[in-house]
Amino acid sequence: MSNLKIYNTLSGKKDLFKPIKGKKVNLFVCGPTVYDYSHLGHARNYIIFDSFVKYLRHIGFNVFYLQNITDLDDKIIARAREKDVSPKDLAVAFEKEYLKDMKLLGVDSVSKYAEATSYIKEIISQVQRLQDKGYAYKIEGDGIYYNIAKFKNYGKLAGRTALEAEDAVTRIDYSKDKKNRGDFCLWKFTEESGLSWPAPFGKGRPGWHIEDTAITEKFFGPQYDIHGAARDLIFPHHEAEIAQMEAVSGKSPLVKYWMHVGFLTVSGQKMSKSLGNFITISDLLKRCPANYLRFFVVKNLWRAPIDYSESLMIEVKSAVEKIEEFLRKIKSVKSAKPSKEVTSEIKKLKENFYKELDDDFNTPRAFAVMFEFINKTNAHLDKDLISKKQAGDIYKFFREIDKIFGIINFEKVNKAIPAEIKKLVKERELHRKNKEWQKADQTRLQIEKQGFTVEDTKDGPAIKSIA
Repeated sequence: MSNLKIYNTLSGKKDLFKPIKGKKVNLFVCGPTVYDYSHLGHARNYIIFDSFVKYLRHIGFNVFYLQNITDLDDKIIARAREKDVSPKDLAVAFEKEYLKDMKLLGVDSVSKYAEATSYIKEIISQVQRLQDKGYAYKIEGDGIYYNIAKFKNYGKLAGRTALEAEDAVTRIDYSKDKKNRGDFCLWKFTEESGLSWPAPFGKGRPGWHIEDTAITEKFFGPQYDIHGAARDLIFPHHEAEIAQMEAVSGKSPLVKYWMHVGFLTVSGQKMSKSLGNFITISDLLKRCPANYLRFFVVKNLWRAPIDYSESLMIEVKSAVEKIEEFLRKIKSVKSAKPSKEVTSEIKKLKENFYKELDDDFNTPRAFAVMFEFINKTNAHLDKDLISKKQAGDIYKFFREIDKIFGIINFEKVNKAIPAEIKKLVKERELHRKNKEWQKADQTRLQIEKQGFTVEDTKDGPAIKSIA
């Protein structure tokens, strides 16, 4: 049995993870609304769930990871009008960009991407059943709305029922004829070409909340294990999902574990285009490698708020390089004499690293275990106390955890240093010894032109690959 505990928004505490069907895990994460380029907040969200799913699979769970793509809503329609293109063409173009960004970030654990407009039949079915059961009502010339007064547990996830200024609300939910202020639109009447589908209750298009439950019901049935998303979707979006599906099925809870990722700010401020601090994934990846961004995300606790800044990325670069330099040293170990102390430390590293991940996927504490091990092992390496077999075990473990987190560039680690570079490094050392500083600098530049850099350490020059 798994020892994994996860903080569950629904219970307000860390719960032991026990899927509904043994080792089978059904997980759904709210995907993007494809009307613009994906940004740093999206990156955080999807890197977290990518790593978490990979960890679940690593510890023996069979995970079906489903993610929706909102490919039609108010934002898409408004942006398409601005650009004088069809909403469908705009959505297709930005979905391609989103999937390209995910590929560059190494987010490859999703089992199925489901575009909302591919599930209109399922959406219409849910709206019809909600009407039949008395949870939905029609406003002539407007749409079909969910009556939150009919669902007695509305608000159980967020602990409230009223909208607040920062809540994620779509314009489609506004109507002066609603029965309750919090009622939300299930189906918007429209005759507009390309934006409407025939339905028994009137031609139109779906509201935002209904697509998620229609898609999850299609793949998972009325109940499933995990729903993940950013914190700002708890209310009203996830509250609406619960109200829809539990009303339709009569089963509770819709989801056993709700995981909400903490907010991301940029230099202490909320990211927005008006503040000029809006960072797209593609722009950031022009400045830093994907494994640095993944490290920045996963070194923080998934549900805690994090703040992005350029200075933090300098620290990230240093931390990742420390791991990669350590692995280069490990690869070059030739000694055959094992140390009992090192064998014990390797065993403790594995146990403690995974123990921390089992406690609410606590990556900061797991990474602290890893860096403590690196520091200790570096001291052993200096004394030649590690055997080739032990070095192999260490290297294998880092390979194993990188399959979960994607934070190490093994191409750099494994890149052989050409004899010519080694010769130039020796020449530079000679120039430095003779205090020929200009010649030493010129030699360093020659080395860098060929894709390597030299760092002067207490143990002599360390050669690193730049690429």
